[in-house]
Parts: sequence; C-alpha cells; structure tokens
Amino acid sequence: MTHCGVVERIEGHTVYVRIAQQPACSGCQVKAACTTANGKEQIIEVTDPSGAFRVNEPVRIEGKNSMGTRAVLLAFIVPLALIIATILAGSALQWGEAASALASLILLLPYYIILYLFRNVLKKKFVFTIKKMNPEI
Repeated sequence: MTHCGVVERIEGHTVYVRIAQQPACSGCQVKAACTTANGKEQIIEVTDPSGAFRVNEPVRIEGKNSMGTRAVLLAFIVPLALIIATILAGSALQWGEAASALASLILLLPYYIILYLFRNVLKKKFVFTIKKMNPEI
C-alpha cells in the first residue's frame, strides 16, 4: 500500500501526512471498503524520529498489504460474523426477528468500545513508513 501526500504538521517524532484518493483506486478491488477511496482527504500519523521532513513537503507513505487485510477483518468481517452469530442464536432461542436483530446491533457496541480502548495497541500494528518523494516522478 502506497499513498502520496503532503506533510500537514509535525509534532515531536510524529509526522501527520494528508493523503487523498489516488487514480489507482479506481481499479482497486476493495475500494468500496477503503476510507481513502471516497475522495476525501485523510490525515495519517507516521512516526519518524529522523526529523528529515518539513511541513508542506510532498512525501510517500507505505504500509504492508497485510495491514489492509487486517483493517478489513477488524472493521467489517468480525462485526458481520457477530451479527450473523447473534441472529442465528436468537433464532435458535426463538427470540423473534426484531429481538435478534436488535441484540446483534447491541452486541456491536461493546465490540467497537473494545477496539477504541485498544486503539494504541492497534496503532502499533498499523505502521506506515514515510519517504521523500523521488524528484524524477
């Protein structure tokens, strides 16, 4: 995963890079699930202790492809599996469709709270590297 962007600001060893949708997104298979493919700009935090970057400098940030897979898993696949499992359990317990659906949606609340509480742990798993743009490109 590679995104081109511009350094928005720098705070200590954290560089904040503003990225926008890339032309390559139009052919991407997961663009519907990707938050960068919606045309909006996003700010990505990148740790860089070198101090080699400046505000408004064009840069390239890179991440492993496995990060995208992990993000889709945590954001879409696990919640969908929780919804389906709860609806099936509710049906087996004869709760009725409305109660099963409501229970499945209520179950998502603690899931997303847990994700939020572990956001610092997840930040360590979703690590981008930052590089200066090649002047020939």
